[in-house]
Amino acid sequence: MAVDSKPRLGGWLMVPLAWLIVTLLASTLTMTMYVTALFSHALSDNSPSLPQGLLLQWGASLLTSALVLGYSGWILWIFCKRSQRLPRHYIIWLLLNLVLAIKTFVFSPVSDSLAIRTLLFALLMTSILVPYFKRSQRVKTTFVES
Repeated sequence: MAVDSKPRLGGWLMVPLAWLIVTLLASTLTMTMYVTALFSHALSDNSPSLPQGLLLQWGASLLTSALVLGYSGWILWIFCKRSQRLPRHYIIWLLLNLVLAIKTFVFSPVSDSLAIRTLLFALLMTSILVPYFKRSQRVKTTFVES
């Protein structure tokens, strides 16, 4: 029986994994809402009467959600494979989520309490997990596969 010398995913690494899974589920829900709206009759019946800017914003949001969903899924894949590329890409992913939360806070027509809560969660997770991924010995010994 072969013995696996690599450390298992566990301990504090479950926190970034859980945050990744929650974000992946939220992105999936967002994409479901966009795809449902895309195929609903309300959007197709009213599209000629909608302003061009609104359709452009809707399309940009759909594209952004698809990219976040794809990137999050890929990050989850390399997380489970314990790839050495993960720490760098996880930090990029956290910063991307922070930028999207700032965009939501500044530009989106959602309630201020929801936008602030989204921004604070993204800021909290980024401020905790970026230093953890940069300095943790557990991260350096776990993600060693090429």
